Amino acid sequence: MLEKVVIANRGEIALRILRACKELGIKTVAIHSQPDRDLMHVRLADQAVCIGPASSAKSYLNIPAIISAAEVTDATAIHPGYGFLAENAAFADQVEQSGFVFIGPTGDVIRKMGDKVSAIAAMREAGVPTVPGSDGELPTDPDKIHAIAKRIGYPVIIKAASGGGGRGMRVVHSEASLISSIHVTQSEAAAAFGDPTVYMEKFLENPRHVEIQVLADGQGNAIHLYDRDCSMQRRHQKVVEEAPAPQIDPEARRQVLQSCVDACIKIGYRGAGTFEFLYENGGFYFIEMNTRVQVEHPVTEMITGVDIVKEQLRIAAGLPLSYKQEDIVARGHSFECRINAEDAKTFLPSPGKVVHFHAPGGNGVRVDSHLYDGYTVPPHYDSLIAKLITYGEDRETALTRMKNALDEMLVEGIRTNIGLHQEIVRDAHFIEGGMNIHYLEKKLDM
Repeated sequence: MLEKVVIANRGEIALRILRACKELGIKTVAIHSQPDRDLMHVRLADQAVCIGPASSAKSYLNIPAIISAAEVTDATAIHPGYGFLAENAAFADQVEQSGFVFIGPTGDVIRKMGDKVSAIAAMREAGVPTVPGSDGELPTDPDKIHAIAKRIGYPVIIKAASGGGGRGMRVVHSEASLISSIHVTQSEAAAAFGDPTVYMEKFLENPRHVEIQVLADGQGNAIHLYDRDCSMQRRHQKVVEEAPAPQIDPEARRQVLQSCVDACIKIGYRGAGTFEFLYENGGFYFIEMNTRVQVEHPVTEMITGVDIVKEQLRIAAGLPLSYKQEDIVARGHSFECRINAEDAKTFLPSPGKVVHFHAPGGNGVRVDSHLYDGYTVPPHYDSLIAKLITYGEDRETALTRMKNALDEMLVEGIRTNIGLHQEIVRDAHFIEGGMNIHYLEKKLDM
């Protein structure tokens, strides 16, 4: 097993990683920026190293500082969590080249999956269903571009190959605006990602967002941990997630789960990963792969009983998977609400001192949070302050427990989006299940 792990992140995911390390007897090093010295995982870690000022560029994105922290503490591995450098292929390369274990896939795999064009090509080759599209970077010849769009059928969507987070995308409804839309998207992609490469796909008008959790050990073994529905989104950011995804065609589910496992083996994947799909009219369409642990991993843990972070650590230590596919059974249902330090109506960030924090409890209730009384939420980073997770033997029970838990949760001193979640879980259409990715934004605009 790994001897000592640097936790290259902050907030709730850093605390989550620390807990998994402690269960496995692994010593921990918490790196932190200057304003993050009072984070809970910093207090609990075996060692702590300040790596820079508040700016992410000078701290959590500062690769030399993170590697230096690993060197001075005699660590053996680095866990990137999610966000920051978690899907940075150069970081993974430098960690390994410096003699440490990167807890995640190889830099080459991260690079391949991080480029949407190469990822789609790899998935198509591995038998994973994909959205009809340009099958790679768009040509420069306008006539060829128009021919591709005609073959796909309008509306189409132009996407940046290096895009993410909802940026670098433009929907085109007619031939007249196609070429100009491509030029604009290329300019935006170059400015935002340093890469002007774009590709084209069929635009699915009312899809759901369904994703598949996988684990692979890089030794030829891979399993799936079933699916999650992440369709409740605002501005392409997930708000509520659940597992398993409701109202999915059983045969389509079986086929896509197996295709993801096969793809992991084919590309030599190592660690935890998530295949993200659009789901419409009984069909799955691959959009991207996240080569890290996801924010919403707890709902999968609740229905399968698998500790995903502990498996990441075991795999990184060179151990084979603890489970075979036949060991994995999805039981019951689970929801997760992302609690953010933001106004529930305006969505403006609300940093500041937490005067009082009360975490809800009871059967089937889990809270992943770094909050405590007196903690000050800084203005410099993502506004996620807690993840509220509930479990029940069926969807109705899990949802009832979520309603009660939201009513019980108390965060005083700052504004939060708890009120928004209370509204969502009482929405008649959400209770019914199977809403598309546009539903929440349309509801908020009413």
